[in-house]
This record gives sequence, structure tokens and C-alpha cells, in this order.
Amino acid sequence: MDLHGFIAAEAAGDLFPWAAQVRAVERFGLTLGQVEEAILQRGLMPARYQRNRQTITVDMQLRLCRSRVVIIGSGGLGGYLVEELARLGVGNLVVVDPDIFEEHNLNRQFLSSPALLGKPKAAVAAARVAEINPAVAVTPLQLAFSRDNGHGILGGADVVMDGLDSISTRLELAECCRQLSIPLVHGAIGGWYGQVASQLPGDDISSALFGSWSESKGIETRLGNPSFTPAAVASLQVAEACKILLGEGEPLRHRMIYVNLLHMEFSEVLLEPSLAAVEQ
Repeated sequence: MDLHGFIAAEAAGDLFPWAAQVRAVERFGLTLGQVEEAILQRGLMPARYQRNRQTITVDMQLRLCRSRVVIIGSGGLGGYLVEELARLGVGNLVVVDPDIFEEHNLNRQFLSSPALLGKPKAAVAAARVAEINPAVAVTPLQLAFSRDNGHGILGGADVVMDGLDSISTRLELAECCRQLSIPLVHGAIGGWYGQVASQLPGDDISSALFGSWSESKGIETRLGNPSFTPAAVASLQVAEACKILLGEGEPLRHRMIYVNLLHMEFSEVLLEPSLAAVEQ
């Protein structure tokens, strides 16, 4: 019996159980991701995603399985970005972060714990994904993103996620994404507040990100960050990335959403469309 015959025999209606997926890996010498792609190609839904079905079709799930998302930063925002993208079923994640977990991360960073203090954030992210959805392939990079290495890191990405806390690096990230014509989903947090926006190919949101702010870090250096703000803003970022990957809904193009959790207010600001001069 070949793989396709195995899938047909082991399917439970239009779902395919996780236990059978694991047996397929052992029997045919494939990765879980390869088996998952084969299941979706046959029009079946891996059972772990069955609660997606009313929102994400099998064809859409296959598109997510074949997608590559690069996450720059694996701290407050980044930890939630990794978790949610992996549970969503995005098949390939690249996690970039030069840092290790420190004690002051424990109040808000999803991937942190006392047992992991001193461990590289990118490696911990990869281990977490292997635990919750091992069908997702993760490439952890323990290095700092910059203009110099950006093209090598971002190459081949379908979407890039901004989980940074440095304004200058955010601007370099936006520049690299413009040059490579890769969609960028920006998120920033501070205290009770956050913002989310998207830069699609041909756009430039650099001037709108932080206006005339002249410090190297954002307002979070003054306000700090409680546990709930990165969770809320990262979830909005993942929803935006999902829309972009699937071509669904209306992306945050030429507009930014400001989140005020203190008063539970969401406001939208229109951004002036600006065409980027993409280097050839």
C-alpha cells in the first residue's frame, strides 16, 4: 500500500487522525509536514485543524501548510506570534532572535519560564513548536537582524512578522521587506497600548510607524508591558498575516489600528500611501 492508499484507508470521514499521521511517518519515512501536505492534497483535513473548517477550507489549510513566515523577535510579541502561527498550521517558520531569556521576561513573554532562563529564545521557540505542532518546520536563528543580513534571512518568505523592540531595526526591517516585495505585518506595544499595520509590496509605512520619535526604543521603555498587551496585539498580527497568506478579507493597507486596552478602544488612522523605491 502506498501513501495515498494509506491515507484513504485511515481517514475518518473527511478528517485524518493524528495517530494515523504519525504511523504514516514511521511507515513511509516522511516528515510530519510532508504527510500533512499529502493529506490536504487529497481533500482531507488533519483532525487537529477540524475547528478551523468553518473559517479555513481544506484548500486554504493547504496554502498555510505550504507557507513560509519569518518572525523577527521571539520575546513579548514574538512568542505569541510563534505559538499562534504554529497552531494555525503555517508549515514553515523562521524565528530570529539574538537574545536569551532573562528574569524580567517572565511577566509577559509566553515562551519564558524560570527553567528556561539563560536559554536562547529562538531555540526555545523551535522546541515549543516541536511540542505543540511537530508538522511545522522551524528554523531558529540566534542572531540580530540588520540591513546587512536582512536579505538572506527574509529570502523566500511569504510574510514577515515584526516582533522587535528597536525602532531603528524596525525601520531596517521595513526597508528590506520593501526591497524584496515581501508583505510585512508590524506590531508594537507599550503599557495598555498597541498598534498594528501592514506594509504590502509597493508600499512604505516607515514614516508612519513612529513619526518623530527619536529614541532607540519605543514607549514601552517608559510604560513597560503587562502580560495581556503582547497577547492582544500579536493575535491581531496573526489574523492579519492569515488574511494576507490566504488572500481573504481586507488587509490593513494604508491604515493603522491603535489599541487602547485601558478604555477598550480601537481606532483607525489612515496612512498616506507611499510608493517605495525598490532597488533592482
